[in-house]
Amino acid sequence: MRYLPLTDADRHAMLAKIGVKDIEALFADIPREKRLGKLIDLPKRQGELQVERALGSLAAQNVAAGSVPFFVGAGAYKHHVPASVDHLIQRSEFLTSYTPYQPEIAQGTLQYLFEFQTQVAMLTGMEVANASMYDGSTAAAEAVLMAHRVTRRRKAVLSGNLHPHYRETIETVSRMAGDEIVAPLPHGAAEDLIGRIDKTVSCVVVQNPDAFGQLRDLTPIAEAAHAAGALLIAVVTEVVSLGLVTPPGAMGADIVVGEGQSIGNPLTFGGPYVGLFATTSKYLRQMPGRLCGETVDKEGRRGFVLTLSTREQHIRREKATSNICTNSGLCVLAFTIHMSLLGEAGLKRLARVNHANAVALADLLAKVPGVEVLNDTFFNEFTIRVPGSGVDVIEKLAAKRVLGGVPAARLWPGNPDLADLIIVASTEVNTDDDRAAYAKALKEVL
Repeated sequence: MRYLPLTDADRHAMLAKIGVKDIEALFADIPREKRLGKLIDLPKRQGELQVERALGSLAAQNVAAGSVPFFVGAGAYKHHVPASVDHLIQRSEFLTSYTPYQPEIAQGTLQYLFEFQTQVAMLTGMEVANASMYDGSTAAAEAVLMAHRVTRRRKAVLSGNLHPHYRETIETVSRMAGDEIVAPLPHGAAEDLIGRIDKTVSCVVVQNPDAFGQLRDLTPIAEAAHAAGALLIAVVTEVVSLGLVTPPGAMGADIVVGEGQSIGNPLTFGGPYVGLFATTSKYLRQMPGRLCGETVDKEGRRGFVLTLSTREQHIRREKATSNICTNSGLCVLAFTIHMSLLGEAGLKRLARVNHANAVALADLLAKVPGVEVLNDTFFNEFTIRVPGSGVDVIEKLAAKRVLGGVPAARLWPGNPDLADLIIVASTEVNTDDDRAAYAKALKEVL
């Protein structure tokens, strides 16, 4: 009864209190096809020791990211996080209240949020950034809603090479709002995207580097969007790339969103992560989330305050720019500390090492018979074509203790044109021995 404290009598009393006949009636508004027809095939109850053993046995079947040569990316990347980051995020100076309603007792939180905003604005080449979002995909969905408010249009065009998780999040939010989404197939040309921009479009969403690792100049797309009165939303899933790649703001982006996991935050089984959101000053009041500002107290000392809060937690729901956004405070702090430790020179050096490692791996894999590297440009991630099924190749590589990437078929299921593609990432954590092991295992598998 430790984790299931309610008895049948308790449940009947609760149902009676809210005037519902039974559990079936309680969930009557959920479509029947969305409900499970029967219980999941799991034991109804076990003791804590038995549960620990069962879950431990399941976990032992995994191949941990740090235990073998690791080349998985596709939106979440394995980078080295210095031990000093974990130490510093536990300092009492930063461990003030999660939501800084009283600035006089929340200066630690407010200062690192202010510094984070400054770093994100500089990285993306934009004028202003908010105090973070849940993650990159929800930031992208919020950007589309913001573009609708700015342009008073309700149609978004998504690049076919946008990460599918981002596309699906945007589609989910748009479906609930009744907005229109146009999403070409993956691997479409930029010209195909530009041809879909007209006077009914509020925004164009483009990822750089894209989901296949390809780098592109966003300037022609920005120009086409602006000519039609639409906004360009640029997505960045690998923030380390901004240490080397021209930032979206310099290519005409109106809103930049991204995933900040690569700085200061380990993979952690897929989250929590930290969403980046930056825009121009012109659209400041339409930006979701909150904004921290710098000021002075009555004695002239530097201080920080919550300057703008346009989310429903702070103002009337119908006036809010967002009803779902928050900030991932601890992840923001880790990002800010890691970025501060790196500095501009350190970030550039880290980016160069990432690119050099990826180039070295691409050169090795291109020599494996039957393997074709598809990218002509990339940062630290690229796509290869292999004979047969990419899913099968990845499973066979895993059996040889090499995690070789993400099959495109897992990101775009049901698309036969992508069945033989594998998306491969190589960061600063990969060694020459790791790359040699990958090339050797791939040659054996094929």
